[in-house]
Amino acid sequence: MAHPTQQIRFCTSRDGTRIAFASCGDGPPLVWRGQYSQHLNFDWDSPVWAPWLSLLTRRHCVVRYDWRGCGLSDREDVEFTPEKHLEDLEAVVEATGNSRFALFGHGGGGMTCIAYTARHPEQVSHLVLCGCPTRGRLARATTPKQVEESEIRVRMVEIGWPNSAEAFGHSQTALHIPDASSDQIHSYNDLLRLTTSPANATGVIRAFMQTDVGELAPKVRCPTLVLHSRHDSIVPFDEARTLAAIIPRAQFVPLESRNHVLLNTESVWQQFVDALETFLPAPSPVVTTLIDDLTSREREVLEFIAQGLDNSRISTRLKISEKTVRNHVSTIFSKLGVNSRAHTVVVARDAGFGRRTIKP
Repeated sequence: MAHPTQQIRFCTSRDGTRIAFASCGDGPPLVWRGQYSQHLNFDWDSPVWAPWLSLLTRRHCVVRYDWRGCGLSDREDVEFTPEKHLEDLEAVVEATGNSRFALFGHGGGGMTCIAYTARHPEQVSHLVLCGCPTRGRLARATTPKQVEESEIRVRMVEIGWPNSAEAFGHSQTALHIPDASSDQIHSYNDLLRLTTSPANATGVIRAFMQTDVGELAPKVRCPTLVLHSRHDSIVPFDEARTLAAIIPRAQFVPLESRNHVLLNTESVWQQFVDALETFLPAPSPVVTTLIDDLTSREREVLEFIAQGLDNSRISTRLKISEKTVRNHVSTIFSKLGVNSRAHTVVVARDAGFGRRTIKP
């Protein structure tokens, strides 16, 4: 399907693992910590994930990345721990240069987002958590039976991932999207196998089963939206209720669905869309209209202003005189109705400028 152009790049996590990330869309920045079952190269072709991408890129510049051990990120000799996952998110954010953004965490990845927000409160403007637990299955297990059930789920992945028999091979897909169509099931199942290996999948799953953000969630201070399917078989509904209760002033939206990954073909999808678009920041229509009046060159200058470059550096980058840059800046001030460079930076970044990497 046709989609906005995405730019795939790489950054390096603290332990040297290379993480692939992509930027796509226009508008205020939103960092999406999706599922491990996603792949930067193939998500736009998926009937499951393409609607999510279309929705999120409609009003935002979406930054997303492949988990360590998955997709285009490093797959060999990778260690899976909650702290490593947090370091990966930190590396991606640093590589994008975004100083403030909305953060969206799905499933177990939402726990990484909670940890990030607690550690970097000044950077996250809004937090969205969908299908996210407070504690992984092993972290909340209190009986031998619960531990055994968790281990069986991991074993199902080990057996089912490489197995072509439908009862085994589709077990993960059946748990994630039980109400999917045949096309959605086969696509999701195929994408799982393109994304990673059985060993890496079990490593990812086991790490999140052991994660507990119960002490970190109350430290979240930004506006937070918690969405959860009432009959989710991956993460119990009560976990979401607990999460929404311990995050100060969090909004809670229960979704009448059995799917851990919501599908655009189910009736609850519109409720999900409405809740998300009402909650997340969007570019001001007035500002968007004003920016539309800028010429291509003025937009280039505005991009560099938003990145923090002075007139001299902009002159060098664009290979034009510093006097010409000053004239462009003056025109930009006039068109946007601003009276200072600092105000211009705020307006530009709110409209999604300032995201490109600055080369030396």
